[in-house]
Amino acid sequence: MAKNDEKMNALLKLGMTREEALQVLADDDDIDHGEAKDFDLTPEQQKNAQKYTRTGTRKSASGTKRPRKENPLKREIIQAVFAAIQNYDNPQITNPEKEISFFANGESFSITLTQHRKPKGE
Repeated sequence: MAKNDEKMNALLKLGMTREEALQVLADDDDIDHGEAKDFDLTPEQQKNAQKYTRTGTRKSASGTKRPRKENPLKREIIQAVFAAIQNYDNPQITNPEKEISFFANGESFSITLTQHRKPKGE
């Protein structure tokens, strides 16, 4: 009940009359229990509201995907690491610019290469 008293005091501080505050609290309780109110949106208004709040990935204007740039330095590093782990079981380059997988002592391992971006301002 203390929570309702706090809400009532807050509503009264907003300049509402006691009756208006009680009505707001009753409406809040009805809404919390899923009851329809006369100020709810019509189904058509609800449909429009959902349309305007829908987010998602937008397709690019041209509709084509940007081609990925090759990174010869990453390929070179992956090749060097691959050459270094040849004595392990079944080494494989799973992605030529990113990942190598292999087995050692019956366990599966992978090495992933990440190139970090330069800090802003450089």
